[in-house]
Amino acid sequence: MNAAGNLTELPRHAATFLTEVRQELAKVVWPTRQQTIRLTLIVVGVSVGTAAYIGILDVAFTELVNILIGTF
Repeated sequence: MNAAGNLTELPRHAATFLTEVRQELAKVVWPTRQQTIRLTLIVVGVSVGTAAYIGILDVAFTELVNILIGTF
């Protein structure tokens, strides 16, 4: 098949693709507003907890390195 043949079929393929996308989106079960808020708060909480944990480890290891360097 030549390049011109592919270009003439492009609108048909694009229309088919968009139709299939619409059909798939119709199958999606969207979360409720309460679920979205609850899950967002969980993600934010876990992110803050992880950041705090990493921050504490960073401070601890920095102090440990400073002690070791100061000793030698």
